[in-house]
Amino acid sequence: MQSSEVLTNVRAPKVARARRLLKRGFRESDGLFLAEGPQACREAATAGKVKELFLTQEAFDRYAEIVSAIEASGAEITVCTEAVIEQFSSTVSPQGMTAVVQMWDQNPSELFKPGTKLVVALTAVRDPGNAGSVIRVADAAGAHGVVMSSDSVDLFNPKVVRASVGSIFHLPIAVGQELDRTIVAAREAGMQVLAADANGVSLYGGVDLAKPTLWVFGNEAWGIPAEVLELVDAVVSIPIYGQAESLNLATASAVCLYASAQAQNA
Repeated sequence: MQSSEVLTNVRAPKVARARRLLKRGFRESDGLFLAEGPQACREAATAGKVKELFLTQEAFDRYAEIVSAIEASGAEITVCTEAVIEQFSSTVSPQGMTAVVQMWDQNPSELFKPGTKLVVALTAVRDPGNAGSVIRVADAAGAHGVVMSSDSVDLFNPKVVRASVGSIFHLPIAVGQELDRTIVAAREAGMQVLAADANGVSLYGGVDLAKPTLWVFGNEAWGIPAEVLELVDAVVSIPIYGQAESLNLATASAVCLYASAQAQNA
């Protein structure tokens, strides 16, 4: 594409259609969401979910392999100015590339197939950065999937997508779920259910981490609801050896999930 084909009109209809996806109601009605940055766009392309790609001329020249993959899938490619990209960016410094991506449905029963060893459940996690980071950790630790409660942040929130750095395209994620039903499904699949909380048995020696496990993580500010804690097999805490009051959600999930992954793969 040549510079003469670059979209400069920030009020163009296609720009307006992309911009509206910053709001959850429009994402749900359109069945589409935004993925910002080269890594997220690359993973979306690999998953075959991209409907349209907006990118600057610089990004077009730099990421030819991403553009080729998306173009081969039949998706529309729109080279545009940075001003256009800024119209539907949720970041202060846009990365010059944003994809409009098709949503997908995930059957939560698929998360608890025979042989499933590690699943993550998020309850009342409202911060999109935290949610995306935990999804990224779950992906890195080899979890089989993630369950998000109905009172957690929207999976397709741009900040969740960005914080996951493409991991939302790698593993099954069931959204809008009730944790009591999730726990029942996990037990029926032969899994133990552990909740990460400040007041519990030690992660190191207090539980058998080699067993197939559903890990439950809660809101960073107020933790896991009492009614959920009553349903789990054990409440587990991470020892604090220094003077820090606690660990943030992403760090705590990384410690717990890697401890399970190591024990299960020993």
